[in-house]
Amino acid sequence: MAANRLNNLAFRSKGQDVTIWPQAKIVAPERISIGDSVIIDDFVFLVGGADTRIGSFVHIASFSSITGGGEFVMADFSALSSGVRVFTGNEDYTGGCMTNPTVPAPYRVAIRSFVTIHKHAIIGANTVVLPGVTIGEGAAIGANSLITRDCEPWMVYVGTPARPVKQRPHQRIKELEARLKRELYNSEDRYIPKAARPDTRHR
Repeated sequence: MAANRLNNLAFRSKGQDVTIWPQAKIVAPERISIGDSVIIDDFVFLVGGADTRIGSFVHIASFSSITGGGEFVMADFSALSSGVRVFTGNEDYTGGCMTNPTVPAPYRVAIRSFVTIHKHAIIGANTVVLPGVTIGEGAAIGANSLITRDCEPWMVYVGTPARPVKQRPHQRIKELEARLKRELYNSEDRYIPKAARPDTRHR
């Protein structure tokens, strides 16, 4: 029942074959759009900010959180591993105002920003992503990293703060994406839900 309740939340939009596990916590679903074939694990904390867009074939693993009230974009085929913390907003720590969400305006001035994660990017376990960051297509972030600035496409990053260490091969990934789309999308480029596909188990 709980799983059905979460999957039936009033999202801004939600595609086919979306699984939201019953112990996930979703706040402000009306600000969240979700694509097709998405899994959000138990114990994820997802707060719909100014604009929250999750693409297709996306996985958000357990104990991850997306907070901050800003704009969050997670493109197709991207993933957050367990325990990732994404912040789309922050406090003003310069001393010009008080901080933390128990303090009302004008005594507190929250700073709303964004985080954009492009296609095929994967964020390793327990990584922290700070506001104002774009993670390029296919970037791979090692576990326990701290992302404070943009990450270039198809690069591997590790460390605190994260630094690029090598390129990530991407030709095979692109080939597999094209093959998947030929198999799972129709001639009008619409996703074919699992229930509407031919049974291929005995091929």
